[in-house]
Amino acid sequence: MSRQITVYVTLFTSILLFGCTSREAPAPVNSLDNHVKPTTRKVNITGSKYTVKKGDTLYSIAFSSQRDFRTLAKINNIPAPYTIFPGQRILITKQEQKHKKAKKYTNSSKKSTFSTQKNNKKLKKELDQPKQREYVQKQANKIISDKNGNSNSKVVWSWPAKGKVTRRFSNKENGFKGLQITNKEGASVLAAAHGTVVYAGNALRGYGNLIILKHNDDYLSAYAHNSTLLVKEKQEVKAGQKIAEMGSSDSSVTALRFEIRYRGQAVNPAKYLP
Repeated sequence: MSRQITVYVTLFTSILLFGCTSREAPAPVNSLDNHVKPTTRKVNITGSKYTVKKGDTLYSIAFSSQRDFRTLAKINNIPAPYTIFPGQRILITKQEQKHKKAKKYTNSSKKSTFSTQKNNKKLKKELDQPKQREYVQKQANKIISDKNGNSNSKVVWSWPAKGKVTRRFSNKENGFKGLQITNKEGASVLAAAHGTVVYAGNALRGYGNLIILKHNDDYLSAYAHNSTLLVKEKQEVKAGQKIAEMGSSDSSVTALRFEIRYRGQAVNPAKYLP
């Protein structure tokens, strides 16, 4: 009797072990983020060329390479609304034409020098030296003020999240290029200004689930490490609108990484926020 029991126990154990070892691997856990699919491909652009992958936008490429999106559009002859396609080669820099430009500049400078000399002779008769300097300075100041007026006055900034600022902007080459605002998982992430979503995804290395907003031709803002994205690309958002929930994607802490880019270059957000 005891021998039969031992046989049954052995048989049952064997079936159980066989079932465990033959089970299929568990299905991958899909992201719960809104419209965001997890990807193993992480973009980190450092070279002079880049091949477009699925999910890329010209803005995300410009952001990763720290270039102005208009510069990339110009050197690659990409018209608005800046549509790009997987497999397309994007030039990040246009080094091969530096010498040609230099030659053109040298040739044209001879002509411009000659015409400038003629104009200077006329100006000399009409204005004395002090008045010339005053006139030139006024013109320069006017150009500078016009440029500043067109770019800054249209963007009214507000804080993108509540919480404690645990990291600040650094001017060092490899320094932190934004503000880190720490709070709990799921805390609201808000649009810092009115704008349009030009990127919503997780392909940029070091940023996790990322949203990039375009505010005007000069300014972009970025919201990184979110747990959930609540907006889509090409969607218009209002200042203060909830666009994501705070998380720790591609980060060791639960916090929002907030950046502002001016013509492709990172600037200190603290100088813009109220």
